Amino acid sequence: MSPDPRTALSVNVNKIAVLRNSRGGNEPDVVRAAATCLQAGAHGITVHPRPDARHIRAEDVLALDALCRTHQVELNIEGNPFAAPRPGYPGLLALCRATRPAQVTLVPDGDGQLTSDHGFDFQHDNQQLAELIAAFKALGSRVSLFVDADNPLLEHAAQVGADRIELYTGPYAAAHEQGNPDTSLALFAEAARRAAGVGLGINAGHDLSQYNLTAFLRQVPAVQEVSIGHALISEALYDGLHNTVQAYLAAINAAY
Repeated sequence: MSPDPRTALSVNVNKIAVLRNSRGGNEPDVVRAAATCLQAGAHGITVHPRPDARHIRAEDVLALDALCRTHQVELNIEGNPFAAPRPGYPGLLALCRATRPAQVTLVPDGDGQLTSDHGFDFQHDNQQLAELIAAFKALGSRVSLFVDADNPLLEHAAQVGADRIELYTGPYAAAHEQGNPDTSLALFAEAARRAAGVGLGINAGHDLSQYNLTAFLRQVPAVQEVSIGHALISEALYDGLHNTVQAYLAAINAAY
C-alpha cells in the first residue's frame, strides 16, 4: 500500500503551557490536551521549549515523548541549537538525547524573541549547522531547518545535511489576511520545488489557520507536514479542542 499523500498535522501545544504557567499548578494539563488532539486524529505533537521556560518545560518534553510513543505518533521538538544550556533548560541536544524524537526542527530564534519570525542565514551558519545536524541525526532523528521562502541559498539546507525544511509561512498568512495571497503562494510554491529538487522534504508552519491552510496546500506542492499551534489553540477556545483538530484535518483533506 502506498503512503498517504496528504499532509500530516502536528499540533503545537506550547500555548496550553503558556496558560498553565500563567497561574501555576498543572491546569490546563499539557499532556491531556495533547492526548485530546491525538484522539481527534492529529498525526503528531510539536513542542518548542525555550531557555526561559515560558511555556513548554523540560519535564513536559519527557511526558509528551511518552504519550507519543504510546500512541505511536511522531514527536517534533523545535528549538534553537545555538542556545546554551542553563538552569531549567538542559539544551536542545540534551533534550533530544533523552527522548530521541522522530523529528527535530532547528529554529534560529533568540532568547528574548516573542516567536520565531525568520529562517537560517546560510551564509554564516553552515559550518555550525552541519556539525549540529550530524549530532541530531546520530540520535536517529529526522532534522528539519526553519527557512524563509525567499532565501536565495535555500538549497544549502541539503548541503549541511538536513532532511527537510520547514517553510516559515508568516508572510503568506499576512498576505492571505490582506486578501492578496497569489504572489506569496507563487513564491512558496517555487521554494517547495527548489527544495524538492535537491532531495529535501517540505514542512510548513507559522500563522497557518483553518482559514488559510487549504489554499496553501492546494498551491504549494508536496508539503509533508504542517505544525500549527497558536491559531488552532485560539480557535479551540470557541469550538473545543477535539472539534478544532477535526476542522483542521478537514481543511487538509479539502486540498486533495
